[in-house]
Amino acid sequence: MSPKPKLKDLQKKLAKLEASLEDEAKKSEKYLSQLKYAKADMENLQKQIQKRIEDTISRANGRLLMQLLPILDELEMAIEASENGEANIVEGVDMVKGKLQKVMTSEGVTPIDALGEPFDPRHHEAVLEVDTEDYPDGTVSEELRKGYMYNSRVLRASMVKVARNRSSDNDKEEDKDE
Repeated sequence: MSPKPKLKDLQKKLAKLEASLEDEAKKSEKYLSQLKYAKADMENLQKQIQKRIEDTISRANGRLLMQLLPILDELEMAIEASENGEANIVEGVDMVKGKLQKVMTSEGVTPIDALGEPFDPRHHEAVLEVDTEDYPDGTVSEELRKGYMYNSRVLRASMVKVARNRSSDNDKEEDKDE
């Protein structure tokens, strides 16, 4: 065998490899181009979704604010009436409060029941512990500021005083002694 056929075989193999490499480079370029387009589409989609979210929030806030405007108007009328010396100002303000509570309830805001309930740190913020015989130990004895829930989530905890009942402490100590 002469070295020439080997050289021709090697040249053929080299030509095939170069052609294969060129095909793979074209495929790679095609895939890279597709990836760039897909990435751009994804970024555009994310921007569109973010804009829709912002628009939805804005519309919801606008709807809530539209419900609050008549209440603001009525408060302004109540202030004007008090300046004119009209006597039924408390009744008017109470009506405005009722309308505001109705709007809050329609939006999913509900008050937290606290008075007489066992202290719950998830719903109540204790500011004082008071000695009393009127309530059991660990029970809310006074609500200083009302708390509210928004769709089953605490919006603002109730600010409360918690009862400390000395007689229940004594009962527990007597039970331990026995």
